[in-house]
Amino acid sequence: MSFMPVMLWSDALVFLIIAVLLASAFVIRRRAHLLLPWRRVANSRMAMVSLLILSLFVLVGWLDTLHFRAALPAQNSLGKVYSTEVLSVFDVLVTPLRTHTEKTYSAPFALTLFAKESFTDAEGQVRRDYPRLQFGGAHLSDEAQRGRDVLQRASLGGLAGLLIGILACVAWAYLPRRSGQSLAQRCPIYALVSVLLTTTLLGAVCNLATVYHVLGTDKVGIDVLYLSLKSIRTGLIIGTVTTLVTLPLALFLGVAAGYFRGWVDDVIQYVYTVLSSIPSVLLIAAAVLMMQVTIDTHPHWFATSASRADLRLVFLCLILGMTSWTGLCRLLRGETLKLREMEYIQAAQAFGVSDLRILSRHIIPNVMHIILIAVVMDFSGLVLAEAVLSYVGVGVDPSMISFGTMINGARQEMGREPMVWWSLAAAFWFMLVLVLAANLFADAVRDAFDPRMNRT
Repeated sequence: MSFMPVMLWSDALVFLIIAVLLASAFVIRRRAHLLLPWRRVANSRMAMVSLLILSLFVLVGWLDTLHFRAALPAQNSLGKVYSTEVLSVFDVLVTPLRTHTEKTYSAPFALTLFAKESFTDAEGQVRRDYPRLQFGGAHLSDEAQRGRDVLQRASLGGLAGLLIGILACVAWAYLPRRSGQSLAQRCPIYALVSVLLTTTLLGAVCNLATVYHVLGTDKVGIDVLYLSLKSIRTGLIIGTVTTLVTLPLALFLGVAAGYFRGWVDDVIQYVYTVLSSIPSVLLIAAAVLMMQVTIDTHPHWFATSASRADLRLVFLCLILGMTSWTGLCRLLRGETLKLREMEYIQAAQAFGVSDLRILSRHIIPNVMHIILIAVVMDFSGLVLAEAVLSYVGVGVDPSMISFGTMINGARQEMGREPMVWWSLAAAFWFMLVLVLAANLFADAVRDAFDPRMNRT
């Protein structure tokens, strides 16, 4: 299949973050004092289980970041013409989920639509009944067969996932190990159990999703499982790209205020005190609405609707970063004020070492643990912020799939009878797992980098 790669603004920022992480990992591996806290994290059971779950979310988000436009069938002699729809590698891998759309709502594992419709039967009489789904359970002739079929497919898929997990564990166990590292240390029991349970669950869900709508469908018949998986990328981008804006502001201003003091400290304190006094939701809403007006008045800027929605997403990350750096700035200012009075800093000043060198060699390296802890712990808050902002209508573009837009679309259906609950439930559980895993991993990182903790 011919295609044209597409690089959105958010894609470029994601690749920038990956490059920074790889460079950081390379530096950490070459310095024992930096590697030691991460080894403590690796020895934490909760941290490793949380990291396994986070890795699955990150994998889905990364596959959904590789975008392209497919070539349309050639017509006349116009050459190659590409579709205006921007797809991703993830969309290709889950093509059945993306293309198997129904007419409207259907419950999880249902064989019929959720609402009755009028239709004419073979005898010419008008009847009112629940129409069969076009794709969900279409291989079954009778609804009585559903329970047995679901159990059978879940068992086969779970068994296949279990075998894949076993092979992965065996391959990991026999990779080259460090000297003195036993097999039990390389593959602890809790890690094996976590991997096998995860692969078994994924295998069962994947096998069921090929013939059923596991989490039902939404108002326009799109599979809710597909929408939930597509929402992961939006949440991850909000949580990570915002950091690119927050870190430079908080680091530069916080360290400068604590080290130089005087009028520099007064000005920076005044700035973040005033910014903290402004309701963040109102500030974000005003900025997003102004950005939306600019986008609406310049449609020629965008070749596709995806690039239009992506620009709003990047701008939302920028606004969130501009309004969320104050807390970290306060922490860094306080830590720098304490470090400035240390003996080795005063000795460097007495020997005439420049302020820039003191900041780069002594101050900033000694506040990096605060930065790392704050970034990891703020990630979950940013993911939840996107959901809240999209729910009130000032978040991502309505055409972009996110947890917030799923909740916003489901709120009107919660009051109907019978209630359409599965869209809200799916968004809730996916967000819960993502945020809970991030919080547990953040706790382990905090304990590993906290100098007050007992060291073994």
